[in-house]
Parts: sequence; C-alpha cells; structure tokens
Amino acid sequence: MAQTWTPNSWRQKPIQQVPDYPELAALEAVEARLAKYPPLVFAGEARRLKSALANVAEGRGFLLQGGDCAESFAEHGADTIRDFFRAFLQMAVVLTFGAQQPVVKVGRIAGQFAKPRSSGVEKQGDVTLPSYRGDIINGIEFTEEARVPNPERQVMAYRQSAATLNLLRAFAMGGYANLENVHQWMLGFVKDSPQAERYRKLADRISETMDFMKAIGITSENHPSLRETDFFTSHEALLLGYEQALTRVDSTSGDWYATSGHMIWIGDRTRQPDHAHVEYCRGIKNPLGLKCGPSLSADGLLELIDLLNPANEAGRLTLICRFGHDKVAEHLPRLIRAVEREGKKVVWSCDPMHGNTITLNNYKTRPFERILSEVESFFQIHRAEGTHPGGIHIEMTGNDVTECTGGARALSGDDLADRYHTHCDPRLNADQALELAFLLAERMKGGRDEKKMVVNG
Repeated sequence: MAQTWTPNSWRQKPIQQVPDYPELAALEAVEARLAKYPPLVFAGEARRLKSALANVAEGRGFLLQGGDCAESFAEHGADTIRDFFRAFLQMAVVLTFGAQQPVVKVGRIAGQFAKPRSSGVEKQGDVTLPSYRGDIINGIEFTEEARVPNPERQVMAYRQSAATLNLLRAFAMGGYANLENVHQWMLGFVKDSPQAERYRKLADRISETMDFMKAIGITSENHPSLRETDFFTSHEALLLGYEQALTRVDSTSGDWYATSGHMIWIGDRTRQPDHAHVEYCRGIKNPLGLKCGPSLSADGLLELIDLLNPANEAGRLTLICRFGHDKVAEHLPRLIRAVEREGKKVVWSCDPMHGNTITLNNYKTRPFERILSEVESFFQIHRAEGTHPGGIHIEMTGNDVTECTGGARALSGDDLADRYHTHCDPRLNADQALELAFLLAERMKGGRDEKKMVVNG
C-alpha cells in the first residue's frame, strides 16, 4: 500500500536542487501568503489537457511543447508574449497538416522561472558565488547581493504568471488565433526564407485546403474552432515550496491539483524515486512530464512510471526524452521496449535541446543540425518499434535572437554575440522554430505515405 500523500509529504524526503534561503521565517511567510492567492489555472483545464494527451498516447494526436528556457522579470512584456504565441501557433498549423492529427499546444510559459544547475556555485576570475537558479529564486547579476535567494521573488513570479496567463487566454479566445491570420503569418515566413521553394509546396497545400473549406462554407465566422484554440501552460516543478502553496483541492472531485500550471514536469536531475520531487508529483492529478536522460535505466523508468501513474491512465504521463543526437539510438529503443512490454500508457516526446548543448566562442549554443538529427532519429526509432512518436519539447522564442547556430539562415559562431539574450540556455529563434516544424511536417507526411504503401501493398 502506497504511503499516505499530502501536499507537504515531500518535506520528509531527501531533495536535490534546492536554494539555501538565509531567512526561513521570511520564506514561510511568503509561502503562507501564496497559499491564500487565487489559483493560476483550474482543475477542469488540467483535466481537459489530460484528455487531449490521452488521445496522443493512443496515437491520435501530437504534442507541441515549447517556450523559454527560463522566463525573466526583465523581459516580461506584451510584445514578447505575443511574438512567442504567434510563432508557436504557426508551428502548430504546419505540424497539424504534416501529422493530419490534432496538435496539443502546451507552452513553457507562465511559470518556467526556476532552473536546475549542474553546479551550486559559479566562478568568475577569483570570485565564487552561488549559481543563478532562475528569477523566482535569485538574480542573474554576478554580485553577492543578487545571488542571495530571496523569497519575495516567488510573489513576483506569481504576479507575472497571472498577467501572462491573462494575455494568453485573450489571444487564444479573442480572435488573434484565427487560422486565417496564422496562415498568412506563416506564408510571410515562407516568402522570406532562404529555403522558400522547399517550404512552398507544403504551404500551397495548406492554402488549397483552406480555400476548399471556404468554398463549402466552413469559415471562422460560423466555426469558432477556426478562430479560437486551446492553449495550456507548463513548467518544471522545481521549487516545491511554491508548488505546495499553489496546490489546491478541486471542489468537484476532491482531488489535489497543482494550480501553478496545467502540466508540470520532473527534471532529469530530480527524478530520484525516493526523493521529494517524485513524492510531490505522485499525489497531484495534473498531467505530468518526466525528463528521461542517458542515465535512466529501463527498470528505473518502469519504477517511476508505477509511482507517478499507478492506474496506468492514458494522458497522465509524458516521457520527455533528452539524450543527444549521438546517444538517442543507444538509449531510446531499450526504454520503448520495456514500456511496451509492460503495457504502460505514455506519451513519447522528444526534447532535442538539452542533449545537444556545446560551447562556441565562449557561448553556450545548440547547432540546428544536431537538434534536427535527434528529432529525425526519434521518429525513425519509433517507426521501427511500431510505436507513436507523440511530440516534441523545445526551447524557443518568438524573438529574433542569435543563440542556436545553423538553420536556413546559417547562423555561425560569429553571429552568437549579436543578439544572445537568454538568461540560461540557448533557444531557437522564431525562424528556426518554424523551420523545424516544416522539416518535421515533411517527415510526418513521409511516414504517412509509407504506411499507405504498406496497407495498399
């Protein structure tokens, strides 16, 4: 019998990646204030996302999850949110056409403030300070004062998340997400791209489909689904005191939900089965993500699946695989085979970002060709195993940054210094993100064509 769970039972477990707050009384006071604040998301919304992810787990959909590596207080603004949302919707349209399936849209936004770090300290010259752990914990400036964890930052993160969610809901339901608008934006990208010819064929087919829909009377005026969209939020559940403060009982079901975001995930550094992060996440009813890196064994994965999804509920658990382009073929097949052998219902998603980080000209970067290579391998392996490649999980922005090399515009190491704005890890810019969607759509369409040939044999 599993031990009794409560929202604070994680406090009795070992824990990794926690900041060392100097004033515990101040921390407790902030958490007590947050516990009285309104929820950021609602249980019914989280259940709707779980239902959509259940379809993905059964092979009837595709998950697009993406957004900032780490949100910042300094860059928060309506234009930044709008540009991200716009790029994200364009990706979703292209992937919907490529997959010929619904695309579940989940942003890394409105809560993605805390970051795990490989080292607890950072050194510059002769000075050693605590590492920057995200704006919800401390400041990025390399000063002793900025690097002291400050609990008041949790209140700032809550307020920014609330404002971001407010604008996202307005964009999703207020007409900004109109399919005709999104398609026109996407055509603008195609026209200006160095690889325009490669993308034009797919764009033309989408245009033909939309013209046909109009001709038979299906428009955004009489079909709200063409001018509105479901958009969900997600983040890594790293700062558990913040998560606990926003954990609430759903009045309709009596179940506990994290109301900080619709979906939360456990990182590769905090997935120890007997530790605090797994303990917290096993008790809430939100859809969960689990990062799966090269050090995760097949038996270890099965143990975590049993802890986090004991009822084997489709849509509950997404396995976010982050191996690296040169390691995915070694590690992914054994995990797939173990999960299939045990009949576990999961969504398989590819994170091609975290295993492909290199240093170039003193900047952390991610080569676009390595990102694409891992995604392609992910799809090929799932096809070979007869399983559904259910999604991608990327770090991206709607801004014209220069943080990842490569892509159609062939950003080089010398370009990185131009607009390198990330607070933590390098992100795909809007053009690179949409380019990845077009290339992935081509692969999806190719996979569908192969299936048809086999069936018609």
